[in-house]
Amino acid sequence: MSMTLATTWVRRGVAAQFPTRYQVDEAELDRISRLARLQLQDAQEDLERAQNSKEEDEESQDTDSNNGVSTMEVSKTTEANADDDDDLKEYNLEDYDNDEPDEQNQKFAMFGNVGSLAYHAPEEEDPYLVLPEGEQESEDEREELQILPSDNLILAAKVEDEVAHLEVSVYEDDADNLYVHHDIMLPAIPLCVEWINVPVGKEAEKRRDGNFVAVGTMSPEIEVWDLDVVDSMYPNAILGQEPQTAAEGDTTAKDLKKKKSSKKKKKPKANDEYHVDAVLALAANRQHRNLLASASADKTVKLWDLNTGKCAKSYPMHTDKVCALDWHPTESTVLLSGSYDRTVVATDMRAPDAVAPRWVVEADVEKVKWDVHDSNFFFVTTDAGTVHYFDARVIPETHDKPSKAKWTLQAHDGAVSAFDINPAVPGLIATGSEDKKVKLWNIDNNIPSMIVARNLDVGRIFSVQFAPDPEVAFRLSVAGSRGQLQVWDISTNPGVRKALSGKVKLPETEGKERFIAINDSSDESDDDETGAEGQDGWESMDED
Repeated sequence: MSMTLATTWVRRGVAAQFPTRYQVDEAELDRISRLARLQLQDAQEDLERAQNSKEEDEESQDTDSNNGVSTMEVSKTTEANADDDDDLKEYNLEDYDNDEPDEQNQKFAMFGNVGSLAYHAPEEEDPYLVLPEGEQESEDEREELQILPSDNLILAAKVEDEVAHLEVSVYEDDADNLYVHHDIMLPAIPLCVEWINVPVGKEAEKRRDGNFVAVGTMSPEIEVWDLDVVDSMYPNAILGQEPQTAAEGDTTAKDLKKKKSSKKKKKPKANDEYHVDAVLALAANRQHRNLLASASADKTVKLWDLNTGKCAKSYPMHTDKVCALDWHPTESTVLLSGSYDRTVVATDMRAPDAVAPRWVVEADVEKVKWDVHDSNFFFVTTDAGTVHYFDARVIPETHDKPSKAKWTLQAHDGAVSAFDINPAVPGLIATGSEDKKVKLWNIDNNIPSMIVARNLDVGRIFSVQFAPDPEVAFRLSVAGSRGQLQVWDISTNPGVRKALSGKVKLPETEGKERFIAINDSSDESDDDETGAEGQDGWESMDED
């Protein structure tokens, strides 16, 4: 099973031409050693508990034997139970329900096979982590990591065979090539990703610009990773750790044992310092580059200062899960947020106590986005398959019924789970839905009309996004429940060329539609996920 839940592009020329490989220093070696020793101690304790439990079972069976149960039957039962114990012992299922979900995730992801770990004292060298003297990265390996200034990166948050990770892919437009450059292992199912161009974490003060990504997952914490470093073991920063875990890297084994004993504590309530539930949306402020907004299932929106890694302010403007965010393109302190409470709020983050404008829609909000070509307006997509276009200057007086929009479009039969605006062509938007279709729309003169619809065979659509650079403005990335990432050159579609011919200069085409994908096992389709509309699962509805 493979799913791609979120994607984002990185513009050309941002990534380091030769990314570096992660180097483990002595401090981290010591930290890994202490954590490994702690896990081994835990495993020994679990084994002792299992042995004690087994002895109690044997005593109980002996008692049953005295009450008429034959010794042979007891022996057979004991042997069967012992076999089961041996098979299940490594998973520690007896105590699994006592763990918090995130702790379960970490236990199986990081130390699922504790028995195979070898502990090395701090003064010893681990041969698996220390390269032999004189062994350097070869020139071929360095060239394999190279990213050209003409390349884009596409970041895809995936779950594959129950493993959560972020795929960092290189898109070479001229060569019609898309390949995975490296990936980053994640602690829980990823739900949203946001590219960040400000340095974060270690030695950030030595750099002016950066190539980082923030990832929101089913866990409350937000991880920030450096995309110019390959094979990283730890994120550069973790936003929103609970106080007792924030300094884990500096704790002793005794401190960590104390933390382990407090696993059964109640889940913390929503607060002003960190999220306590899944992070559903992220939005980086492009003008105030150190600010990152996050939306959570804990019903709050939080504003993070990336320079300090702390929450600057928490905003309780919604009464249900907050799932969508977007900063105003010119008024840099105004943040648009959408929620399952069926409202959209435009909050000036400088005046959180002021009454913020609020709009109501007929169903749960899926996406919100300011119109980059006319910032007086914004889009809202919903679970009911609709797209609304609101005028931010017209503030509703009542909130007991859906607010009046400039126009409303019934775009899909299912939830409009993906949406984007073309940055180079005013009036050109893309929608994606759980009905497995991607649609392109022309909204000139406030009269939406569909240009083309496609089933790209990626399953239920979770993400559609136009490339950010003018040279590749007609490239649209599409991803969904089948895991595969597709890049569609929409300028090669006859319907698009017809609709935009008098509006914008289109590149020359060879007369054949252009699609680029990473070929992997996720390409294998099944009856449930394969489109049924026409040859190859594509349905063309060109506007006439």
